Amino acid sequence: MVDGVTIAGTGGAPRLSDIAGRAAVSEATVSRVLNGKPGVADPTRRRVLAALDVLGYERPVRLRQRSAGLIGLVTPELTNPIFPAFAQAVEQVLAGHGYTPVLCTQMPGGATEDELVEQLVERGVDGIVFLSGLHADLSADPARYAALRERGVPFVLINGCNERISAPFVSSDDAAAVRMAVGHLVELGHRRIGLAVGPQRYVPARRKRDGFVEAAGRLLGLDRAEAESLVCTTLFSVEGGQVAAGALLDQGCTGVVCGSDLMALGVVRAARNRGLDVPGDVSVVGFDDSQLIAFTDPPLTTVRQPVRAMAGAAVSALLEEIGGSPVQRTEYVFQPDLVVRGSTAAARDA
Repeated sequence: MVDGVTIAGTGGAPRLSDIAGRAAVSEATVSRVLNGKPGVADPTRRRVLAALDVLGYERPVRLRQRSAGLIGLVTPELTNPIFPAFAQAVEQVLAGHGYTPVLCTQMPGGATEDELVEQLVERGVDGIVFLSGLHADLSADPARYAALRERGVPFVLINGCNERISAPFVSSDDAAAVRMAVGHLVELGHRRIGLAVGPQRYVPARRKRDGFVEAAGRLLGLDRAEAESLVCTTLFSVEGGQVAAGALLDQGCTGVVCGSDLMALGVVRAARNRGLDVPGDVSVVGFDDSQLIAFTDPPLTTVRQPVRAMAGAAVSALLEEIGGSPVQRTEYVFQPDLVVRGSTAAARDA
């Protein structure tokens, strides 16, 4: 019992000092939060509650938030670490606004996006966030999104802007990301650079290719045909990266820019299978900067998506629509950052 508030947990009742130390606040502030007293700023209150959660104790009943409603979050498979990162960021922002997220994951052989959406609508969700869904696939019928809007369900789309869909889009600047990566390799003295990227029916892959062609022309003097011959289209996976690496290394590439971190790991594996050193013989740049990439061997140079900022913008746009405020049907583009680590180095002949 803490100041009259009983808190259940795995290790008995916590002391005020434990919670205060974890939240970096005074014991008096902890007491006010736990007893539901006014006078504590919202950010401070959230820190105290987070400390309580981290310490493994249940919140007092009076402090448990009542949900403002349900929000669907439709994601691709979660084997690529960037998708769980986005899901967690979106869920955190939603929780901050009192909404309860309902995570729906598309698995090979599992429910389709349309089936998941139908289940969400049947559950009465207030809105839906789509992450890298069918909206990003130019071969998919966009009419499903118009039908969803006609049913009165607000939604927002992350990554993969499609001009045939009228909705708020939140995207990372894929073309700028690749231009940044190519520029980094050129500065290191690389003159034969390739791009490993996913299927061109996906908007992000197409934009990455366009960024590569533009950068190769401007920085290396290649015409469009020459640049496109250095683009290997495959799957967004480790295995896809291995396949792409085989083709690009055969063309003499000493630098490879990849459409995802998983592809980059495949390129590293393929290079080593050939007895090549990364970055001594081949420099590799990924894309996403998912959580564990800094701990690979070598630590991966990559282009970081601003996940938290994008998640915040997507949720803000969705909640505006839910609240009845008109939101511009446009694309909000966020600039990525190049994170230089150990997988890139000066070209041997530089």
